[in-house]
Parts: sequence; structure tokens; C-alpha cells
Amino acid sequence: MKLKSIATTAAIAAAGLASLVSATAAQAQVKEQYFPLLVYRTGPYAPNGVPWANGKQDYIKMINARDGGINGVKISFEECETGYATDKGVECYERLKGKGATLIDPQSTGITFALTDKAPGDKIPLITLGYGLSAAADGGVFKWNFPLMGSYWTGADMLIQHIGKKEGGLDKLRGKKIALVYHDSPFGKEPIPLLDERQKMHGFELVKIPVTAPGVEQKSAWLQVRQQRPDYVLLWGWGVMNSTALKEAQATGYPREKMYGVWWAGAEPDVKDVAEGAKGYNALALNTSGQQPKVIQDILKYVHDKGQGTGPKDEVGSVLYTRGLIIQALGVEAVRRAQEKYGKGKVMTSEQVRWGLENLALDDKKLATLGLTGVIRPISTSCQDHMGSTWARVQTWDGAKWSFTSDWLQADEMIIKPMVKAAADKYAVEKKLTRRAPADCQG
Repeated sequence: MKLKSIATTAAIAAAGLASLVSATAAQAQVKEQYFPLLVYRTGPYAPNGVPWANGKQDYIKMINARDGGINGVKISFEECETGYATDKGVECYERLKGKGATLIDPQSTGITFALTDKAPGDKIPLITLGYGLSAAADGGVFKWNFPLMGSYWTGADMLIQHIGKKEGGLDKLRGKKIALVYHDSPFGKEPIPLLDERQKMHGFELVKIPVTAPGVEQKSAWLQVRQQRPDYVLLWGWGVMNSTALKEAQATGYPREKMYGVWWAGAEPDVKDVAEGAKGYNALALNTSGQQPKVIQDILKYVHDKGQGTGPKDEVGSVLYTRGLIIQALGVEAVRRAQEKYGKGKVMTSEQVRWGLENLALDDKKLATLGLTGVIRPISTSCQDHMGSTWARVQTWDGAKWSFTSDWLQADEMIIKPMVKAAADKYAVEKKLTRRAPADCQG
């Protein structure tokens, strides 16, 4: 009886183990494409960070609800709060990277700088759409960095071109004074090499005025603006720094129509509290805003109308919400592109997604299928070109809303490309890297 009891117990245990193994195998078969989401929903940058983060989440939810995922592969995500602090961003990266990270959007130039040396060893691509390290457009050196759609060099170049056109030609900039009021961080300093180059070419005087982060105190900076009396002010700000700068410009009497912000200084949170006081202020725009695009309508239909929205419904389609959506859409399309090569309906590794990011080909027809017609320009990447597009427009605040006030602008590749190559070569020497061999571009 005792032996029989032991045998019965063993049989039950074996059956339980078999059931556990079966369940584990079943779980392994329903793997999801995992996107870690670095965010900052707290601190002085939260007003700008929140809509960006919400746009990313809502796009993932929409793809899962509308399409059942990416060719049947559901997407999972996990947020990690950085507070826009570099050390916290690195902590988030280290904590999430081992969970099957598809890619990382650091959401900060400072965090990007810190992760650029880590990504190659971990084989995790970094998407830095419209920010990060400008030299990383060179895929021959920066295999894992993707500054899609623009860098701070392309942004600064377009602004100088636009101002030159307003003056009647770039030659008319000679003798002019242009002030750069910038966030005293890697982000704010990044456009300086390009502006220095353009200064040499056109003979204008560049006045550099740093603002200590987060930028709530700018009295001394705008005292310098008042003393220097520049013909134009370029604003390289983020978060609370932008609205503070506009309020200080109003207080000191500096014409807002002579101010031009980078695309991170041209969203609703930057101007809505200043309202009429910001009227005439200009900023670059990488994307449209509003709820008309099909992709926005699909998010409203499949996410918000179902009570699954990440944030308030009236935020959907705002400038930074839409930019977050675009970043996530490009991440999803990188997975879809990788599946074409490595197997549809399969979870892609970060290395396979890196190939997808390097082989994006989103023409007008493809953008239409994604509901992104008019939202962004076509984008096409390659082994050497990790940016894929260098276009933006100028938008102007009329006291109540943003309106486009320029045609599409494009950075001058005759200036940008040599600068990118020189900076990438310098980085390669410093880090003892060799440029990628042609064979490395094939797979």
C-alpha cells in the first residue's frame, strides 16, 4: 500500500511537471514584440514629455487592436521613468535591455550620448528621431544609432537658410547678429558646430547665450539679449525653458517674430500659457498636428473610443503626441521590414530590427497605407544614411494656434555631409573603431 501510494504521488507529480512544461512551452510560443519605453512624466520637462509618451503608447495599442499586432505578433511595452536625467535613463536602459528589447528611444540627447557606447555591445538600436548625436547619421561608423528625420545640424542649417531667404539671400546675413539662446546641455550645444560653419561662410556674428537647466531662471540671458540687440534669436530649448524664454522676450520687448525655435521648442505646451504674448513666434516642425490624419482617426476609433486612451482625448493629434506616434510607427515599421527578411509572423531580435531600421523605405504610397499622408515626408534609410530624411517646415504661432508659414525646407547636404563624415571619423579614431566593411551592409 505504501509503495502504491508513493507510485501514485510520483505519477501526480510527473503529470503536474508535464503540465507545467506544456504551459511554459505554450507561453514561449506566444512571445510578443517588446518595446521598452523611456519616459519622463515627472519633473520640469513633464508637460512636453507626457504627450510624447502618450502618443507612443496609443500607437502600440492601436496596432494591437486594429491589426492584431505586426503580422500577427502582438506588441508589449513597459515604461520606465527617467525624469529626463541621464543617470536615471541609463538605469532604465540597464534594467529593461535584458527583457528582449526591440529598440530604445532614449528621449534625451544626454541619455543618447551615454548609451551610444553601450548599444553596440548590447546590440540594441537607438532611435533618436530629430535629436541625439548629429554625426550618428553616418551609419558607416554608428551602426546602432538612427537619428531619423533630422538632427540638430540639419535643423540649424534650415533655420539659417530660412532667415537668409527672409533677408533677400544668404549674402545679406553679412554683418547681422544672430543669438543662440540654448539649454546648457549636450542637446543645446549640439547645433553650435553647424552655426559656427555657417557663420564663417556668411559673415554674421553668432552670440552664444547658455541657459542653466531646466531654464526657469533666464533673467541674465535676456539681459544679454537686450544688450546685444541681435537681429534674430534662435531658441534651442525644451520643457519649461521655452515658455519662460517667450515670457522674458515679451518682458524685455524682444520681437517674437524675430525668434525661431528648434522643433522641440514648437509645441502647444511652449506657447499656450503665453498665448498672445507669443504671437509671431516661429519654430521648426518635423510633422503636422491636428486630428484629421487617418492614423489619428484610427487611434481615436480603436483606442480612445474604447476607453483605452493613455491620456486625454483632446491631446490626441497635438504636436508632440504626433511626434511620439511617429517614432513608434517607425519602430513598428522597422520590425515589419525585418520580418520581410527574417520571417513574417515571428518576433524579431534587436539585431534583426536594426537591419529593418537600416532598410526603411516609406514612400508616399506606404505612408498612405499607414495613415501618415501629409504627416511626415517619405523616409528611406541605408547602410550609410541612418537619417533617411532632412526636411522640416517653419510654423508660426498666431496667439491661438500653429500655422505653417514656409514651404518644406531641406538641409544643405554639401555642408552637412562633410561635417558628419569628419565628426564620425574623429569619433572612430577616439573609440578605436573601423568603418563597416561592405559585407556588413548586406545582412
